[in-house]
Amino acid sequence: MIAHIEGILESKLPNQVVIDVNGIGYLLHISLNTYESLPSKGKLRLYSQLIVREDAHLLFGFAEEKERTMFKELINVSGVGANTALMILSSMKPDEVILAVDQSNVDAFKSIKGIGLKSAQRIIVDLKGKLEKIESISEFLSSQDNTLKNEALSALVVLGIEKKKATKAIDEILSNTEVASVEELIKLTLKAV
Repeated sequence: MIAHIEGILESKLPNQVVIDVNGIGYLLHISLNTYESLPSKGKLRLYSQLIVREDAHLLFGFAEEKERTMFKELINVSGVGANTALMILSSMKPDEVILAVDQSNVDAFKSIKGIGLKSAQRIIVDLKGKLEKIESISEFLSSQDNTLKNEALSALVVLGIEKKKATKAIDEILSNTEVASVEELIKLTLKAV
């Protein structure tokens, strides 16, 4: 898999970009959200996803890792192809997709061109419970300075503790206690949950 592409932005349209990497131009299909975050020229790095079909090799680009992860989850839903997933991500940010799935908001998906009632319901049913890793990616990236909390949370989830309970317990412990290490925080959290 091609994890990312970094190079000079050659051209930019609302649905695709061309990035020059050492003389080779890569065409990447993008969402409107990615388009809005791109510079008008200069060096650029996009996270990428390669889709191999019988008739084409398609490269999709994303400004954020979170958006690429959401794209992967969407294309795993039965009946949702790469173009539909890109349409969803052009209409909604990954956080909005997570919220719509959590709240079973069928209308949010039905408002997107090409998605009917059954497709919207299927997206919600298939993605329920699968989006925690996307939430944890955004939490990790938004609070990288708080590695103590993130490392402890990851370890506790691996140990089988429910993420919401662990997060609540960790936040409580960190606000009331001075913790020196990840191990100490894990031990205190295990006692609390």
